[in-house]
Amino acid sequence: MTESLKTACFVGGALALALAAGVVEPQRFTPKVFSDEGQAFYPDFKDLQAVKAIEVVDYDESTATARPLKVEFRDKRWLIASNNDYPIDVGDRLVKTAAALMDLHKDQVKSDRVQDHAKFGVIDPLDQNDPSLQGRGKRVTLRDGQKNVLADFILGKPVEGKTGWRYIRVPGEKRTYAVKTEADPSARFADWVNAGLLRMPVANIRAVMISSYSVDEAKGSLDEGETIELKQQNGNWSSTDGTVVQPVAKAMAATLDSLKIAGARAKPPEMAQDLRSGQMRLSMEVAETLHQFGFLLSQNGRIFSSDGEMTVEMANGVAYRIRFGDAASTSDAAKAASGADRYIFVTTTWTRERATQYGDKTDDGEKASNDLNWRFADWFYVISNSDFQKLRLTKKDLLR
Repeated sequence: MTESLKTACFVGGALALALAAGVVEPQRFTPKVFSDEGQAFYPDFKDLQAVKAIEVVDYDESTATARPLKVEFRDKRWLIASNNDYPIDVGDRLVKTAAALMDLHKDQVKSDRVQDHAKFGVIDPLDQNDPSLQGRGKRVTLRDGQKNVLADFILGKPVEGKTGWRYIRVPGEKRTYAVKTEADPSARFADWVNAGLLRMPVANIRAVMISSYSVDEAKGSLDEGETIELKQQNGNWSSTDGTVVQPVAKAMAATLDSLKIAGARAKPPEMAQDLRSGQMRLSMEVAETLHQFGFLLSQNGRIFSSDGEMTVEMANGVAYRIRFGDAASTSDAAKAASGADRYIFVTTTWTRERATQYGDKTDDGEKASNDLNWRFADWFYVISNSDFQKLRLTKKDLLR
């Protein structure tokens, strides 16, 4: 046997042995594509208390726009920085969100192809270089107090046939994973704000008056519309104008009790201070600010609303005035839309006579009214159109 033939035999034998070893012990051979399966995405992120900001960016395919929300801890309180620094009590929401994202592991590698990002819904919603309008995911970023990134993900579509799994990608990387997780932080302002804006328990409501007037700004005229007065006693609603449709009245009261804001716009500091003092100055600046949101200031200091108002009297003598302004949009087309969210302007008053009328002999309502006015002074609130429709009712809606 020649030397070259011997060498060929040895090489062939070595290859055979290598292949046999791969068959007998396949666990020793790990393709590079699967090399990080099972590892934590961010192994150094171990302290939930380090989280001082969360940014959530969702994508609206119908309008082809990214919708960002940013919550951060600043000046010893949590603020929705993306909504005029609106203060909130995050409770355990942020802790649960952070905990769910901290524990994420790279359960299954699904693809290393950029071309698959749209299919899995993990295109970065902030990527302006990608022309795709579909297949964009939700980007979630956690930061510490120095704005360092603790974790950063693009959450994609649910994994087909696997409940509780979804596709995930790290921004800037090609690889897409299938991950077991229920994490799905919301980018909606309303989901981060506690319900019960008005602090108005149904059982404590005694009377409601709805004034469905409207203002024609172009003509400078007021259409007085109609006024409905309702009384509540022991859960039953009545009116001198007719028989009240109980389910509709109860739905209205429940909406007042649990009213959740969909947004907020800050009032000028001078106006807020005036509202806290109970005396708002008449000026062009005040009138212009009110007008931006659908509220008109008369020469005698009365505030009218573009879409009427309602007064709600409580058992402790506090009376809320809720004024309904323009649709919450800067575009005239959206303002005209019947399905648009709505600005509201809320103030309260208290009188001892009203409290006595409803059987409250204390002065507790006075402090409650002052506290509420301090709370409402800083903001024009936005409520959803569905809640607006449940509150601004007509006689046709309420009576039979």
